[in-house]
Amino acid sequence: MSETNKAIVRLYREIHNNNQLERLSEVLSQDFTPHTFMPGMPWNGLESAKLVHSLGVASFPDMKVITQDLIAEGDRVVERWTQTQTHTGEPFMNIPASNKAITITGISIYRIANGKIVEHWANMDLFGMMAQLGAIPVPGM
Repeated sequence: MSETNKAIVRLYREIHNNNQLERLSEVLSQDFTPHTFMPGMPWNGLESAKLVHSLGVASFPDMKVITQDLIAEGDRVVERWTQTQTHTGEPFMNIPASNKAITITGISIYRIANGKIVEHWANMDLFGMMAQLGAIPVPGM
């Protein structure tokens, strides 16, 4: 079961990194529930997941997530990841495109049921992201 669940998360990352939103139904349940790191985002269900992904790619067209570790137990998979992206697209959180390449890290926990991701919890270094974009003054940066 653990290896099967890890394979589902790997496929999710492949779909995400290749911006193949039409394939998300292969790995996300229709009633997918995220417990997001960005309050107020319009998340709930498969279609909202597509929208949120599209919003991210609109600001960071080259966004890629590299899985550093995958750990599975029971119906949960934990992923430690690094995301690289360049802010060349739409404004992000009212920050105009900066053309800055940034790297952020995070951890996601997925709950798998019936071969699909049904819940997702995520934490990422938003402070580091905003500092790299120049939105937060940080001495020495």
